Amino acid sequence: MTEIQHVPFKRMDGTTATLGDYAGKVLLVVNTASRCGLTPQYEGLEALYRARKVQGLEILGFPANNFKEQEPGTDADIASFCQLTYDVTFPVFSKVSVRGGDTHLLYRLLTAAHPDRTGAEDFLKRMTDNGLGPENPGDVLWNFEKFLVSRKGEVIGRYSPNMKPDDAALAGDIDKALAE
Repeated sequence: MTEIQHVPFKRMDGTTATLGDYAGKVLLVVNTASRCGLTPQYEGLEALYRARKVQGLEILGFPANNFKEQEPGTDADIASFCQLTYDVTFPVFSKVSVRGGDTHLLYRLLTAAHPDRTGAEDFLKRMTDNGLGPENPGDVLWNFEKFLVSRKGEVIGRYSPNMKPDDAALAGDIDKALAE
């Protein structure tokens, strides 16, 4: 197992998990938020999860309040929102920080393993023009940035926050990873 698979994080019920718990699966790791313009992506993520879960895809949601406080609630609030609003069945974990001095180790390793992202040029420019760009080029840009992790535990893709779950490039990379 790679180092990233050993990093502990918390489930909503307070128990500890790691990416290693999903060994042999293809993982799409997404930082989420309930009050963001991109929040409707939960619907697409759930559809993707239901369509590809039997093939070995796991989507792992990590709520984060790093961007304009768009995830202010408690874990219980977040779990309720995800279930009631989008009927989310993929795992959503306890809130973490994905940018700044208190960035969770999982996200430090994800961003270091794959500093470049697909489809982010226009989104990055818009964020930067509005004074919301990242301090460092490899930082997570915003809510709903996605990381693709292979069955071997390697970070093999990173995708812009505004890239929808049914985007052809993302879907193609997921299908390729599932076929390996």
